[in-house]
Amino acid sequence: MTAAPSARRPLDGMATGLMVALCAVWGLQQVVIKATVPLMGAVLQAGLRSAIAALLVLGFALWRGTPLWRRDGTLGAGLAAGLLFGAEFYCIFVGLGHTTASRMAVFLYTAPIFTALGLHLTVDGEKLRSGQWLGVVLAFAGMALAFADGLAGHGQRGSTLLGDALGILAGALWAATTVVVRASRLSSAPASKTLLYQLAVSAVLLLVMALASGQAADARVNGLVLASLFYQSVLIAFLSYLTWFWLLGRYLASRLSVFSFLTPLFGVAFGVLLMHDAVGPRFAAAAVLVLAGIVLVNRRQ
Repeated sequence: MTAAPSARRPLDGMATGLMVALCAVWGLQQVVIKATVPLMGAVLQAGLRSAIAALLVLGFALWRGTPLWRRDGTLGAGLAAGLLFGAEFYCIFVGLGHTTASRMAVFLYTAPIFTALGLHLTVDGEKLRSGQWLGVVLAFAGMALAFADGLAGHGQRGSTLLGDALGILAGALWAATTVVVRASRLSSAPASKTLLYQLAVSAVLLLVMALASGQAADARVNGLVLASLFYQSVLIAFLSYLTWFWLLGRYLASRLSVFSFLTPLFGVAFGVLLMHDAVGPRFAAAAVLVLAGIVLVNRRQ
């Protein structure tokens, strides 16, 4: 008989520490991007990020002996996931030119709400319960309140409406990527292969767009830009995502997912501390509603 796979276990001290570190790293991402957009175009940064991380993931997968080239029926879904992934980061990078890092952090992490709605419509066994629907309502109420705050330009030099809208669109695209992976053969493919599809396809898409728009010619490369690219590609898109997949393979996913609620909180905190983002009471109340909605949607019975 074949031995049963080891059961996922509750979180220990190492897993807890890693999750807090991951949430902090993810929360700082928007601040790092916004700080370097004036030096290197947003789309070019996103494309280079994906290209560098794709090469790192490819090398890691080959070193591990992961069967990347086997015909397993994942090509169509992989291309779709890559296009969605590229569009998501296009919205993030461009959106940060029109809104604050704090606001982007909150709007981007509406993704669990859109994921729950998408899975409810497409995957059997993923139907929303009454408490989760309450979470959806709360989250959308929070988004409406935050949009009103951005439209009024509260604490800003003008309206953040365009950037806020791109942030929500990025969250919806992130959710669509998750639904594609969950509802296709990618759900049983090696994690590094799924990640490589997303990085490689998005790199080609974004770099072509950056070259066509002339961003490569206008880029100014200095120490800050190189540090930002290292952070985004090596620490975020390569190491942090592989660490997340490693944790998912060993610990209870429901316990791990709770920590993801810390990410937008870190994002807002870093935005206030490092970018001097203004956070008024109306936006703070909106963020609380969005986070409460995310918690309710992700609750397990």
